[in-house]
Amino acid sequence: MDEQKNNFSTEPTKSCSDENKNTVTRRRGKILEAAILQAAWDELNNLGYSHLTMEGVAARAKTNKAVLYRRWPNKPTLVISTIQKHIRKPITDAPDTGNLRNDVITLLEEISKPLQAISAETIHGLMVDSSSHIISSIPLIVSKNNEDTLSKFMMTILKNAELRGEVNLEKVSPRIISLPMDLLRYEILTTHEPISNKTVSEIVDDIFIPLIHS
Repeated sequence: MDEQKNNFSTEPTKSCSDENKNTVTRRRGKILEAAILQAAWDELNNLGYSHLTMEGVAARAKTNKAVLYRRWPNKPTLVISTIQKHIRKPITDAPDTGNLRNDVITLLEEISKPLQAISAETIHGLMVDSSSHIISSIPLIVSKNNEDTLSKFMMTILKNAELRGEVNLEKVSPRIISLPMDLLRYEILTTHEPISNKTVSEIVDDIFIPLIHS
């Protein structure tokens, strides 16, 4: 993000310099946004989603709520931006552990770990307050293009497994290939909670691997 002079206005912050003088510095662009997102993250961790307010975030960031609303139209969009900034980023390469089961578990756990840093109350609150567009970003907390990336990761894992003689891709339908990702989304939408490693193991061991080998 650039200076954002058109979309993200500056605001003054006073600081003492000499004995009797105050100088005024202006935060803008990335500096101002970083201060707001840090304040929102602190409010989220200290108060929880239900008690977080735009006014409270503005006060903690030492700005006014009008500055927030110029960038984020409501609380859910601010919280989503805050989560995206502060939680662990998604993986960038397909796992290659030398074993199909371990590869799939590693992939699903890497997808799930960012959500484990978010409380169930926050996930539930976002789903109650958010539009369908925002809800669709909650399970993975990723960009719009990342779903295709994750599908490519799964195909890479299966192709590696086929080279090792673990699976015959000609007998595996696209629906089965997408099933682990679909089940992760289902868990989020039905439980409103972060996905545990136990759930990941059940998805892989009880559902996906038996279908792959059937």
